[in-house]
Amino acid sequence: MKKLLLLFALLASATASQAQQDSLMLRKLYDEALVNGQCYENLRYLCKKIGPRLSGSVGAQKSVEWSKKLMDTYGFDKVYLQECMVPHWVRGAKEEAYIIDGKTRIKVPIAALGMSVGTPAAGITANIVEVKSLKELDQLGESVIKGKIVFFNGPFDQRFIETGAGYGAAGVQRFAGPSAAAKYGAVGAIVRSISSALDDFPHTGGTVYAEGGVKIPAAAISTMAANKLSNMLRLRKLPLIKFYFKQSCQTLPDVKSYNVIGEITGSENPNKFITVGGHLDSWDLAEGAHDDGTGVMQSVEVLRIFKAVGYKPKNSVRAVFFMNEENGHKGGLKYAEVAAQNNEDHIAAIETDEGGFTPRGFSFQGIPATQLKAINEKYKSLFEPYEADHLIAGGGGTDIGPLKDTRPAIVLIGFRPDSQRYFDLHHSSNDVFENVNKRELELGAAAIASLVYLIDQHGL
Repeated sequence: MKKLLLLFALLASATASQAQQDSLMLRKLYDEALVNGQCYENLRYLCKKIGPRLSGSVGAQKSVEWSKKLMDTYGFDKVYLQECMVPHWVRGAKEEAYIIDGKTRIKVPIAALGMSVGTPAAGITANIVEVKSLKELDQLGESVIKGKIVFFNGPFDQRFIETGAGYGAAGVQRFAGPSAAAKYGAVGAIVRSISSALDDFPHTGGTVYAEGGVKIPAAAISTMAANKLSNMLRLRKLPLIKFYFKQSCQTLPDVKSYNVIGEITGSENPNKFITVGGHLDSWDLAEGAHDDGTGVMQSVEVLRIFKAVGYKPKNSVRAVFFMNEENGHKGGLKYAEVAAQNNEDHIAAIETDEGGFTPRGFSFQGIPATQLKAINEKYKSLFEPYEADHLIAGGGGTDIGPLKDTRPAIVLIGFRPDSQRYFDLHHSSNDVFENVNKRELELGAAAIASLVYLIDQHGL
């Protein structure tokens, strides 16, 4: 009995000692990020010197070249480009749109949806039908829809505390709405911007046409203009209100691009990997600061921090700048394909693609409740001093998702910053460097570095 008690005492002492060691390391990681952090200035360069980075564009190629040079300057063990073919969609001339009320033309701001087709050169003018959901579209059917422009005006549901849920609920009308409207003979689609803000900045984003279906032009309209249009339709009889829009977008042949990858090779398990990444591409309306400049800069900062504090991970740690998340996620697919070809053992992958706001914690995708409980028991108290201790079930991310198809055992993790402001800026011309807070960005980098360290030391 005495031997058993002694064993328990030794185990408890060892556990306490390890917890103290982990706590001290997390403090060191945070200190480095907050005092000597470089992700904010790196982001400034990416946004102000390079700017928009839509896949296939000159900006995207410049960002690839600069990102590789940046990783080279940090002296990582490996820095390389991973080739992938990506879509090349171009917006063309600035869009035009008007609400036509008799002889009155009211100009409204729109932005073509990514991967949309253009209108005829003279634009499209037609009566407009408002719906709040795909179900309502189906109820109206061809007799009402044919020959008209469908106005999808389903609002962003403000009741969700985690605003990503509101985005997901409203997002179906942008992803699938134009193709669904085309089935009933619509000649165009106008979609309310998926935004929590009421403003006059249209928010773009991708739409997906059904294979083999008719492709009709589709654009996002600002939330204020959507309200104006809805009110006019409500107060007047339908034939009196028409809508005109013109856009010159087109899809060109796919082009060659690259994921950018930096690695610190594991001291004990060089063939086991922990990946942290975001996407380097952005929409073309702004600088892609929060979506996802903050994510890629936080990812490379994790590796920089490790080198700065002298931490040598047991497992190989990679920072991956994925290309083409916004309109095809070809970079994520290619990364998973190569990982499978090389038979790489990925322990975990972390994606940061929800903005550079104050860190709240992490979400863990598709793991048993017992495993999530164990993760909380191990790590929650370590993150509590930094207010990043929400370790919850949830999604991992678009770019790391394909890894699960070839490595079912991998744990996919999403970095979860405060979400309240993200969809005010997301996919709009407001997504600029000036709307990123330096300290929030650095706190996020430190939180991600801390989780990578803990996984490297103790697993999941």
